[in-house]
Amino acid sequence: MKAMKTLGSSTRMNSAPCQRQALNKHVCRTLPSLCAHRTVSKRTQTQQQSQRCCVSYVAMEDLLADPQPQEEPEQLQPQQLVVEDDLDQLLGVLPAGLGDSLISHPQRSALIEVVLDLGRRPEARFQGSTAELLREEPVTREDLDAAAAAVAPFGSDNRAGIAGTLHRISALRSRKGSVVGLTCRVGRAVSGHVDMIHDILDANLPILFLGRPGVGKTTAIREIARTLSDELRKRVVIVDTSNEIGGDGDVPHHAIGGARRMQVADASKQHHVMIEAVENHMPQVVIVDEIGTEAEATACRTIAERGVVLIGTAHGCFLENLIKNPTLTDLVGGVSSVTLGDEEARSRGTQKSVLERKGPPAFPIVIEMRDRGAWVAHDTAESVDALLVNKVPKVQLRLRDPVDGEVTMLECAYDQVEAQILAQMAQHGGEGSNSSSNTASHEEDTTLAAATAQLRSNSNSTSIDDLVTSVLRSGGGNSSSSRSSSSNGSHRSLQEALAGTDLDPMGWLERFKGLNEAEALQELAVLKYMGGQAGVLRPKASGGFSYGASSAVAASGSSKKSKKRATRASAKRS
Repeated sequence: MKAMKTLGSSTRMNSAPCQRQALNKHVCRTLPSLCAHRTVSKRTQTQQQSQRCCVSYVAMEDLLADPQPQEEPEQLQPQQLVVEDDLDQLLGVLPAGLGDSLISHPQRSALIEVVLDLGRRPEARFQGSTAELLREEPVTREDLDAAAAAVAPFGSDNRAGIAGTLHRISALRSRKGSVVGLTCRVGRAVSGHVDMIHDILDANLPILFLGRPGVGKTTAIREIARTLSDELRKRVVIVDTSNEIGGDGDVPHHAIGGARRMQVADASKQHHVMIEAVENHMPQVVIVDEIGTEAEATACRTIAERGVVLIGTAHGCFLENLIKNPTLTDLVGGVSSVTLGDEEARSRGTQKSVLERKGPPAFPIVIEMRDRGAWVAHDTAESVDALLVNKVPKVQLRLRDPVDGEVTMLECAYDQVEAQILAQMAQHGGEGSNSSSNTASHEEDTTLAAATAQLRSNSNSTSIDDLVTSVLRSGGGNSSSSRSSSSNGSHRSLQEALAGTDLDPMGWLERFKGLNEAEALQELAVLKYMGGQAGVLRPKASGGFSYGASSAVAASGSSKKSKKRATRASAKRS
C-alpha cells in the first residue's frame, strides 16, 4: 500500500483507506474558511500512531488541546472503476438496421448519442466531436413514430426514458406539436470515481457542482447518492427532475444504491418536491439535479437552513457565472450593492458603491467540473468575497492521473488553474486528464483541449521555438483571440510581459527553447499566459470579473474611463 506523497503544494494519493483518511487533513489546509467550523477528531493512542484522522465539526486549533477521543464517522472504502451502459436496450429502440451497425462498432464505448431528424440521414455522435452517418436513407415519419412508441410517454419537458436504464430520449417538435426529431442520449452508470471528493463527503458538507452540459455532473451525483446511502449509511432522497439520476420507471436503477427517489411530475413544480422531501421523509441528504429557477434556489436556501445536507448541480462553467446570474445568485450567498461612508471607502481604497455578499451561501463548497478528471473546489464564501472586489481567490485543483488513476490536489490561485491543468496534461504526454473519457458522453473540443493537441504534436524544442516565435510575431494571439489581447487594455502581449521584467527577450527565448513542455508551460504561466485556440498562446485574464472576453472588454472600458479622468485632472492642474 503506497503512502500519500506530498510534492510541494500538491498532494497525491491512491484509493487506499489510509490515504483517504490522510487526505482529510488537507481539506482544512486548502479550504481555510471551512476550517473555522471543522476539526480533526482524535482516536486512541494506538490509532494516533498510525497517523489517521477524520473530519468533524469544531475549530481545528482545539484539536491539540482536546484529549478526549471522539466517535469516528465511517470512512469511504476504495472502489474499482466500473462502467455499465445497458447500450443494447437503447439500440433496440432505434429503427431497424441502425442498432446493428453500433452493436460491434469499434467506438461503441465512446458513443454519446444517436440523432434522428425527419428527412435527414441518422447520425451517431461520439466523444471528441466525431460523427458517423448510420445509413444513406433519410429518417421517415414511420421511423420516428416507431422509436417514440418504444419508450415511455414524453413529459412536459419533452423527455422520456427506457424503463430500467439511464438512457434519455428527447423530442424535437414542430409548431403543431408533432415529433420531428429525436435525440437518443446514452446514459452510463460509472461507480468508483468519488475519490475526487471523498474527503468532502466524509465531512458531511453541501456541494454544488458546476459544469457545461455533458461534462458528467449527473453521473457524479448518481455515484455520490450510492456512496452516501450504501457506504456511509446516510438517509438519502433524490429529487429526480427528469428521471435522469435514477432512470425511467417506478423502480429506480440500482446505480443509486439504497437512496430513495422522488419523481417530479411537472418540472415547474420541482421546488415543491424538494420541500416535500424534507418535510415528509426525514432525509439526512437531499440530492437534486439541474437547479435552474429562482424558486428552486429559494428551496435550496430553505433546505440548508433546516440542517439537511444538499448536493446539487447547475449549468455554468465558472463560479462567476452564478454570481452574475440573478436567478441563481442566492445559491452562493447573493449579491447586494452597498454604499460606504467616505471614511470607510478611503480605508478600503474603493469607491463608495461596492458589491458585497448578502449572506452565507447555501452551498459552502462549489466544484467547477472543467473536465471529468479536472475539478476546481471553491470555498464559496471566500471565493465570492474575493471575486466581488476583483481579487483572485485561492482554490483547490483536483486532477486525476490518466495513467494510474491517482488523484492530485493542488492549491493555486484561481487564474492559474488552466495553466496547471495544461501543464499536467503535457507532463503525461498530452493524454488529458479525463480518466473515464472512453466511457462517457463528452463534449466538443475546448480551447484547452485544442492547445493540448497542438502541444502534443509539437513535442521537440524546434516546434516550441516555432510556437513561441509565432507568438512573438503575432503579439500574443491569433485573430480569434486578438480581441482579448493587449489592445483592449486589460492584457499584455508577450513582448510587454518580458519588457516588464529584467529578462532579455532574445536570451529568454534561447533558454525557453531548451525547456521541456511542462517547464515551458510553467514559464508561460508565470508570465500570465495560458493555452489559446489551435495551439496559439493568448494572454491569461488577471482574475476577478475579467475572466472572460466580454468581461475583458468591460475592464477595458473602465480602464479608458480612468485614463480620461486622469487626463481631465491633469488639465485642471495645468
